[in-house]
This record gives sequence, C-alpha cells and structure tokens, in this order.
Amino acid sequence: MSAEEIVDVVDDNDRVIGRAPRGEVHARGLTHRCVFIRVRDAEGRTFVHRRTSTKLSYPSLYDMFVGGVVGAGESYDEAALREAEEELGVSGLPRPEPVLTFLFDSGNGDGKWWSAVYEVRCDLPVDPQVEEVAWHAFLTDGELEERLGTWEWVPDGLAAYELLQGRGGHTAG
Repeated sequence: MSAEEIVDVVDDNDRVIGRAPRGEVHARGLTHRCVFIRVRDAEGRTFVHRRTSTKLSYPSLYDMFVGGVVGAGESYDEAALREAEEELGVSGLPRPEPVLTFLFDSGNGDGKWWSAVYEVRCDLPVDPQVEEVAWHAFLTDGELEERLGTWEWVPDGLAAYELLQGRGGHTAG
C-alpha cells in the first residue's frame, strides 16, 4: 500500500471517523487499522522476516507477522487475506482465522492503530515481495524465542506476539 492510498481513520473504539491518505495518517499519527497474520507452515514453524530498509514504518526490523494497513472500506478479514498473499507471494491461501484484537499505541508520536491478529497455515512455497521482505525463514517456536532478545523486532508485532503468548488482550469476536 503506497503513501497515497486512502485508509479509514478511526477513534479509540474502532469507529470510522474519517479517511486520509496513508502517508498523512502516518505523518500526523492518526488512529487507523492494521492486520497481523502469523503464518505457520505444515511443520508448525512461524514465518519470520526482516523488513526492507525502504518500509515507511519500522524499516529493517524483524517481524514474526505479515500484514499491513487496512484500506478504506476494507474489512479486517479482507485485508488479512490480501496482505498475507501479497507479502508471501502466494495465491490460494486459506482464509486467515481471527485470534485477537488490540489497540497499539506506538508511544513515540507515530500514533495508535487497531490491530487485528490472525493465524493461517501456508503449505504453499513462498516467494515474498522483495519490496517488503529483505530476508525470511520459517522458525520453530524455540528458534523464535531464542531470537527475541537478540534481534530488533517491530514493536507492534512484538506486542501482538506477547498477547498471543497469553499476556493480555481482547479475543476476536
């Protein structure tokens, strides 16, 4: 999604209160919507990647989710499938299953975003977008845990991961 694409601006209760270009939403720290999809392969390993240096937010950091900003008028479910297929470079992925939602506050002026977390199993060979993904691998839960303290992770993905590990949050309806 480019900086010119239009996204819904929402309030702290996730109600749409307006629309603005993605770049403006980011620059002004307006509250918007995002999706995070944890992708597991047939062996139960999690897709982990390092974001490219050209990403608008959190360039060159590691993430254990694929995902992104929800477009104007797009549902969380639609965005989850679109983002997962785009970032993984696949088509025909099963519909991601909603797990939980939470309001993430960046705490650094970048604003807040409603974050819908999903899970999906991907048995297809992945071919991640080179514009989005600089490096990727499927890691076991143990390998992922080992890297939590050594790699620099995107803060919103790390918050989602901690919520999935049972440290709070709201379950998806």
